[in-house]
Amino acid sequence: MMDVLNLMLVALLLGLAVWTVVSRGAFAAVAGFIAYGLLLTLVWVQLHGIDVALTEAAIGGGLTGALLINAAKRLRHTEAAARAESASAAPRGLALLVSIGLTLALALGVLALPDPAPSLAAEVAAKMGATEVGNPITAVLLGFRAMDTLLEAIVLLFALIGVWSLTPDEYWGGRPGLRQSAEPNGLLAYAARLLPPLGLVIGAYIFWIGADHPGGKFQGATLMAAMWLLVLMAGLADAPPISRRWLRALLVAGPLIFIGVGVLGAASAGAFLAYPVGSAKPLILVIEFALMPTLTLILALMLLGAAQRDET
Repeated sequence: MMDVLNLMLVALLLGLAVWTVVSRGAFAAVAGFIAYGLLLTLVWVQLHGIDVALTEAAIGGGLTGALLINAAKRLRHTEAAARAESASAAPRGLALLVSIGLTLALALGVLALPDPAPSLAAEVAAKMGATEVGNPITAVLLGFRAMDTLLEAIVLLFALIGVWSLTPDEYWGGRPGLRQSAEPNGLLAYAARLLPPLGLVIGAYIFWIGADHPGGKFQGATLMAAMWLLVLMAGLADAPPISRRWLRALLVAGPLIFIGVGVLGAASAGAFLAYPVGSAKPLILVIEFALMPTLTLILALMLLGAAQRDET
């Protein structure tokens, strides 16, 4: 029975992937992408990758889907012209052949792997005790490939800077997004008063248990960013101007503290981002606590977009 369900899940994933690629409507493609991300979450659960499933639901299907919906809305006035365009048969045929070739190459690469496939799982398990954390995902992300995690945080910050660079000159330093308003006694305002306290507690819990159980900073930050956006959408608060020094300080604090821990490792343990013996878990927690507010702000501000009004 489980094999039948897994086959049905794979069929739905492939169908949604094809729909997302071939759909000429931007909104329809985005809807397919979001549904694809949610189904992919179930795939990771089936593969016992709970951390990856949480990240896919929060970032892949959630935040990325919201960003794409916003992009589709902005591109709506160009959609009719895009549909009228029709590429000639030669480029379309070439694209089809390249896609099929890449798919076959990937399939052959996977099938050519020895059985059992090469894995570093045993080496990671043997060395994980040195990190002093119980969650192997956290141990890998902040122990064995901490440089990748640092670069991911920096790339997100650069992405936000790229979004801000689209701000018109007259609004530079102003507030991102438009001022939202909602019926004071309406459903949205009620939800914005009821859900954020609960969401903040759950987000903090998901963040805190990430050292030893599935969870972590990205998942917790996404949930907290969603709660903040809900309050903004209901008009209960306003987005801060992007010129505020405290805002910019929080945005760079996480990566800077991460780099500082790396420099400390270079001085005391002989390698950048290495942890001195007996100090691995405290330093990992320092990095996690520093990145949490930075990621929360980046994720929410990216969704709000460039500044569209002045500071008043």
